[in-house]
Amino acid sequence: MNLEQSLNRSAPRPAGAPRGGDPARPTALDERRIESLLLNRDAALRVHARPHFFLWSQGLLQSLIRHEVLVCALGNGDAQNLRVESFATLAPDAAVFGELFQRDTAAAPSLIKAWKERRFHPVICDTRDSATLGGGAFACELQRVGATQILAHGVCDAAGQVGGFYAFGCGAGAVGPQEAYLVQLALPSLHTAWLRAQTDTTVAPLRTVPSGRPLSPREREVLHWIYLGKSNYEIGAILGISPLTVKNHVQKILRKL
Repeated sequence: MNLEQSLNRSAPRPAGAPRGGDPARPTALDERRIESLLLNRDAALRVHARPHFFLWSQGLLQSLIRHEVLVCALGNGDAQNLRVESFATLAPDAAVFGELFQRDTAAAPSLIKAWKERRFHPVICDTRDSATLGGGAFACELQRVGATQILAHGVCDAAGQVGGFYAFGCGAGAVGPQEAYLVQLALPSLHTAWLRAQTDTTVAPLRTVPSGRPLSPREREVLHWIYLGKSNYEIGAILGISPLTVKNHVQKILRKL
């Protein structure tokens, strides 16, 4: 049995779903999705600091799960006491999403409760659904940047309590059963990469680009194409520069961030 057959045979059935023709069950992964999954797993192994995590999550990971915002939370079993950070390329201050996720009394507890009720399967909900998020500040801020869907999943300890929880804020129609399956496959890599980023003591938590060291127009162009999941070679071809020049720009961006 090859990798593609193995992945497609293991596609999960949503909790409580009837057997037989189930339209909500994810379809077989195509070669592009499988290749993207393997590339992301490999790239996650190279994440050892917050800037690395930022470039990966807002770059190559976009090819697997297209999102506007990624919220990463680590906990000790208490949904009210999470260490939260957030990442977004297009928002002026990405940190606001993490801050609202913590302060909004409905956001984290509601998503984690839904996740547990689904027997720790991924949760997909609409940010405009007041029954899930209570129409709070976190949901409103996501809607402001065009993220009308949330795909959330986490890891738990042996007692069934939250060890890590990750929420992708996505555009309308961007996520469905197949993305829920993909996030299950990618989450171990995402979680361990984020844990490694926490151990880096040389880099301050990423919030915004310091005002004294703004990105140049070219660096913003490079960052934009990283966000779209392009490689150094692809970015070089698009911008008419060499892959080595692209790499130099990436290194400068890392230093500034």
